[in-house]
Amino acid sequence: MKIDAHVEHLFRHEYGQLVALLVRRLGMQHLDMANDAVQWAMAQALEHWPKTKPPTTPSAWLYQVAYRHALSEIRGNQLKLQKLTRLHEQLDHASTPPEDMPLSGELNDALLRMLFISCDEDLALESQLVFTLKSLCGFSIEEIAYRLFISEANTYKRYSRAKHYLQAQKIELDGVDVSTMASRLSAVHRVIYLMFTEGYLSSHKDLAIRHDLCEEAIRLGQALAKSTIGGSPETDALLALMLLNFSRIQARQNAQGLVLLQEQNRTLWDQQIIRQGLAYLQRSASGESLSRYHVEAGIAAEHCLAPSYQQTDWQKVVQGYQLLEQIAPSPFHILNRAIAIAEWQGAAEGLRVLNAANFPVWLERSYHWFAVLADLQYRCGEIGQATNNAELALAQAPTENTKQLLLKRLSAYNTNGD
Repeated sequence: MKIDAHVEHLFRHEYGQLVALLVRRLGMQHLDMANDAVQWAMAQALEHWPKTKPPTTPSAWLYQVAYRHALSEIRGNQLKLQKLTRLHEQLDHASTPPEDMPLSGELNDALLRMLFISCDEDLALESQLVFTLKSLCGFSIEEIAYRLFISEANTYKRYSRAKHYLQAQKIELDGVDVSTMASRLSAVHRVIYLMFTEGYLSSHKDLAIRHDLCEEAIRLGQALAKSTIGGSPETDALLALMLLNFSRIQARQNAQGLVLLQEQNRTLWDQQIIRQGLAYLQRSASGESLSRYHVEAGIAAEHCLAPSYQQTDWQKVVQGYQLLEQIAPSPFHILNRAIAIAEWQGAAEGLRVLNAANFPVWLERSYHWFAVLADLQYRCGEIGQATNNAELALAQAPTENTKQLLLKRLSAYNTNGD
C-alpha cells in the first residue's frame, strides 16, 4: 500500500479514535485543539513516512505526535489563558505512550464514549449526526454538507450548536456513567443507521450511493458491538441489517445509474459480507427483545438468500412488514407491504392494500406514493391512471438518479404493453 493511501486509510478509520483519546486527556473544551492536532499528525505522517518507513504501530505514533503538538499549543497559550495553568501542570507530568505501545483498547473505549456523549438527548438528531461525522469520522464541514445535501452554513450551525452545548456541560469522557450510556444506546443506533441510510440511499443530486458513509457506519457499529455497554442483540441486529444491505452495493449501480433489485446481477453480491450479516443476525436472536432492526434485517436476509427475485419468499417479506407496522409504525411499511403482496399474490391484491390504508397526506403527495401506485396500476391494466401517476412521480423525483430509476421501471410497462 502506498504511503499516501496508507495515511488516508488511517485518517478514515482512526481519526475519530485519536480525537476522542485526546479529548479524554485534554477535556471537551479542547475539542478543536484535538481535531487540529490529529490533522497535524496526519500531515507529519505524509511528510516523514515516505523518507523512512511507517512505524510498526502507526496509531501510537500518530497519537504521540498529536499529543505533543497539543501540549505545545497549550504551552503557547498559557500566558493568555491563566486558567490552563493547572491543566498544563497535569499534562506536563503525564506520560505519553512509547511508539510501540498498543492503544487499540483505549482508542476504541474513548471513541465509544465520545459517540455516546454526542448522542445527548437534548441535541437534535441532525446535530448529533453532524457532530459525529465531524468529530469522530474526520469529515470536513464542506464534506458533510455535500454528503447530507444541506448548506455549509446549516452544517456549521448544527456542528457549532452541538459543540458549544457539549462543552458547556463540562463533560469528561471518563465521567460518563454506564446508566447514561445505556439510556442513549437507542440514540446511538439511530445516528449510526441514519449515517448508513444516507450512504445507501443517498439524497444527493449527483451521488446515488456513498460508500464512505456506509463503511463508517459499519465501522462504528462493529466497535459498538465489541463494547460492554453496546454489545446487545439490538446492536447485532443493526449490524446485520447494514451488512446484508451493503453486501449488494456493487450490484446496485452501473454506468446507467441505479439498478432495480429484480435486475441486479446477483453474482456481484458479496457472499462473505452476507455470511457476516447472517452471523450477526443469528447472534441478535439471543435476547428477548425484538427491534425494528431485527425485522428489517430478517427482510434483508430473505432477499440475500433467495436464488432469484422471482424465488424470493414473498410471504415472509410480507409478514416482516406486518410486524414492522406493529413495533415501529410507519406508512412506508404499508407501502412496502403492498409491493411485496403484489409479488406474492398479484398486483390487484397490492392495490387493495393501498386503497384500504389511511395514508398521511404528505405521503400521498410524494413520489414514493405515485410511483408505487403507477407500478401496480400498470400491472392491473389501468393504463390511463397509471400514466398520470407515473408523470406525477417523475415530476416530484428529488434527484436525477431517482428519476432515471423511475423512468426505467415505469417505461418497461409501456414497452411490454403490460
